[in-house]
Amino acid sequence: MSKPLCFTTAPSFIDAPAGAEPAVADLELCVLRGVGAGQPWPEDRAGQVEIFFCSTPPPNLAAFTALRWLQIESAGFSHLFPLKLGARGITVTNARGVFDCPIAEWNVAMMVNLVRDLRTMIRNQDQGIWDRSPKFSGELRGRTVGLWGYGGIGRETARLAKTLGMKVHVLTRSGRKSRADSTFVPGTGDLEGVLPDRYFDENEKAAFLRELDFLILALPLTAATEGVVGEQELRTLPKGAYLLNPARGPIVQQEALLAVLRDGHLGGAALDTHYHYPMPADHPLWRFPHVILTPHISGTTFSPHFREGLLRIFRENAQRYVAGRPLLNVIAPTDLQ
Repeated sequence: MSKPLCFTTAPSFIDAPAGAEPAVADLELCVLRGVGAGQPWPEDRAGQVEIFFCSTPPPNLAAFTALRWLQIESAGFSHLFPLKLGARGITVTNARGVFDCPIAEWNVAMMVNLVRDLRTMIRNQDQGIWDRSPKFSGELRGRTVGLWGYGGIGRETARLAKTLGMKVHVLTRSGRKSRADSTFVPGTGDLEGVLPDRYFDENEKAAFLRELDFLILALPLTAATEGVVGEQELRTLPKGAYLLNPARGPIVQQEALLAVLRDGHLGGAALDTHYHYPMPADHPLWRFPHVILTPHISGTTFSPHFREGLLRIFRENAQRYVAGRPLLNVIAPTDLQ
């Protein structure tokens, strides 16, 4: 019996020497080297290819009539929206779980930086200023962090926050549930959703926001979540609260964010995802002394465990695909529109 054919441009295979690529026992792999982003893929076996493992499918996607499953290399999937893959009957799975730990660590690092105003202390160091103001002595213990979305990143953030003595509140459309249908690093996260002190549903959004010291966005960008955080939501946060966005920039309305930063309603913000790539040097967000901007590096392909984690996810799903079992990390077709 022949194995399903997979075309891949994933770094786990591309970066290995030819002939020494990692084995995936359940599949026939064709590693596509030398094919640039946006270039068409070879079509000589297009009618046999059932699986793609890549970041973005090629422009000649229509030629691959047998395609059944696309495994992408990222957790985010907004770049797939124009392809309408859900309508084509193609199952799409993402790399959910591979970035849980680094992004959760970024969340904790940013909370510590914001609550102790480390930006100002570093500027003081650069200028030789000795300032022991009380604003540099904030603590996380006893504060409340709100996670809007409770996937893998939210759950690992919750685990770390609880060890620091923080209260954890969660806003999610699905309530408490198991995450057994997703991949995760053993020993991390909150598989059964038991860590939060309180869950809120969509109808309790205002109550959720009113009690927070930190709001962390941990939900994907979809048609339903674009712009979901506007000025009303930001002003419902207590004065002096902090916003962290390691998710996607457009989840927050840009002008609303600028407004609450300018008048001081927010105590500060840490933003790893943005409205422009790269952010223009003259963008006003660069100028706020209480805002930390990082260049979308909270979780990246440069993370030390990225390749091994990505390969682990793909191997697990390959076994499931061949056995006819449900895949992990499936993106709902409605979220791909």
